[in-house]
Amino acid sequence: MPVRLLKELALMLEEAPSPARIQKALECLAGAFSCAQGALFMLLPDSTLAHVPASVGVEPSRRDTVRLSRMLTDILQSGEDRVLAGKKLGSDGALLADAAYELHVLPLRRNDEHVGALFLAAERGKSLSAEPLKAAAALLAAVADTQRPQAGGAVPGDSRPYGFVGGSPAMLEVYRQISHVAQSGTTVLITGESGTGKELAARAIHAASSRASGPFVSLNCAALPENLVENELFGHEKGAFTGAVDTRPGRFELADGGTLFLDEVGELPLLVQAKLLRVLQEHCVERLGAMQGRRVDVRIITATNRDLEAMVQEKAFRRDLFYRLNVFPVHMPALRDRISDILPLSVHFIQEHAAANGKRNIRLSLSVQDMLQRYDWPGNVRELANVMERAVLLVDDGGLVLPQHLPRSLHSEMCPFVRGGMQDGGAPSFGPLQERLDELERGCILDALERFRGHVGHAAEALCLSERVMALRMKKYGMTYKDFRSGKLGKPAD
Repeated sequence: MPVRLLKELALMLEEAPSPARIQKALECLAGAFSCAQGALFMLLPDSTLAHVPASVGVEPSRRDTVRLSRMLTDILQSGEDRVLAGKKLGSDGALLADAAYELHVLPLRRNDEHVGALFLAAERGKSLSAEPLKAAAALLAAVADTQRPQAGGAVPGDSRPYGFVGGSPAMLEVYRQISHVAQSGTTVLITGESGTGKELAARAIHAASSRASGPFVSLNCAALPENLVENELFGHEKGAFTGAVDTRPGRFELADGGTLFLDEVGELPLLVQAKLLRVLQEHCVERLGAMQGRRVDVRIITATNRDLEAMVQEKAFRRDLFYRLNVFPVHMPALRDRISDILPLSVHFIQEHAAANGKRNIRLSLSVQDMLQRYDWPGNVRELANVMERAVLLVDDGGLVLPQHLPRSLHSEMCPFVRGGMQDGGAPSFGPLQERLDELERGCILDALERFRGHVGHAAEALCLSERVMALRMKKYGMTYKDFRSGKLGKPAD
């Protein structure tokens, strides 16, 4: 069976790697060893996070990236085989107690680098063939690692469209969709919450298309009064209405030979929707007051943060237009669903705003990194960019971004006892004093350990603590000096 199993896995994975093939291979492996559970954990640049490209018998998590518990972090970083008695794997990456199972953990290595681990939960006392299992794990590691986001958010194969930052699985799928549709003339509908980068995706599609040398013209349909949208799109002839003293081409004519991007297309009035449908069908634009139409060669890309299908049911959006626009949908994920991209994006925005403001060597403290990854980001990437710009303006000459440089909303999300933020009437909602003090103490210890690269004695001295008290505080907050070791100890970070 082991030889046959390895041949089956090799056949599944020999073609171009894909999430579906990795999932199928894991299902085959778990079935061959009669395991109730299986999961692949691939370490991300931030070693407290892992990407889960495939799992079996584990309820899917809301996110494909999970924050690792301290125990799991130690296990994955040790690089050693483990058998954990009475353990199973939770959907959020936590270890769950279950006396009926044993959790077998096999490290995944590639090119002498520890890249993750394979978890298999079998009934207690069941023996798993070690050598075949290690061979299968090595095969999975080689393939899964090609799909793993790299340091700085780089995407395997450098497939990121220009302007994008991040290599989370959700964004890898967006990049693939952009590469598939760019060279065609197909109409694209980009969906997603406000601030997720829908216009950036539209520009990437245009830049990668055969129309890249042509114009890219955009119009925010929600930014204009209803009576002006039609004029902006189609233009007008001289004398078409009071005040029309000159002939003016519309956005369709300006985009001739290129791409027209219509943002917030769900805000178009029904009358304009009908005219837009006619242009899509006949490739002909008729200016207001004109007697005949003009041929245009324009690719249409639209975007919306609204549910157009629901609007169709409510008769607020034309069904026939929806079908014409929704030929190739691309969904931009919310920032809370791509946690591994938050830090690369933060660094990108810090560098961008620091250069614009004549500042250098600005970096994020560990406590700030933790806050950024815990926050839910309702404003998505746009909100993150604004937060980083504010931090750059507030940071002192030391160049270290600290919690006090971030808006209060991020503090609220970080501290569960003030999660409500503000009470009715605008008064602050305070939590227990001890919890607030603990959160402040935790941030100070994190920053000190980061500055002295894990040297406990020097960090304790900087905080005016004894090494014994420092060790107790680190134990209280689940910290270890190993997490901060990089280079020679005892010297402040540059």
